[in-house]
Amino acid sequence: MGGPLFGQEHVDRYRETAGEEGHDWQGTTVLLLTTTGRKSGEKRTTPLIYQRHGDDFLVVASNGGGNPPGWFLNLQDDPIVAVQVKADHHTARARVATAEEKPELWRIMTATGTPYDEFQVKADREIPVVVLEPS
Repeated sequence: MGGPLFGQEHVDRYRETAGEEGHDWQGTTVLLLTTTGRKSGEKRTTPLIYQRHGDDFLVVASNGGGNPPGWFLNLQDDPIVAVQVKADHHTARARVATAEEKPELWRIMTATGTPYDEFQVKADREIPVVVLEPS
């Protein structure tokens, strides 16, 4: 196996190997989220750290504490997304976790070892947890 996966290379390897390479990544797990570009109308795929919560998948729109990531802006325009977890492909409806849900879901996501709390301190926005509900 080559070096660390990132960006489009991560997406390509994940797809080529049905997630055998790319799902388990730096001590956590990654899914592929495909959104529809809000301006281009083109499909855009992003590898994202995720956790399960019942039947749902959780991802965080952190972008390291910077501006909201493009995929998050896309799903605000069109919440119907495609999700790939290993070899499993399905569609889902994306929504932002409610204020009531967020504390529990945030704890689940920070348990991945990703420094979301640090990202939140740097951010000048509230970083959302996104719930992907299989449809």
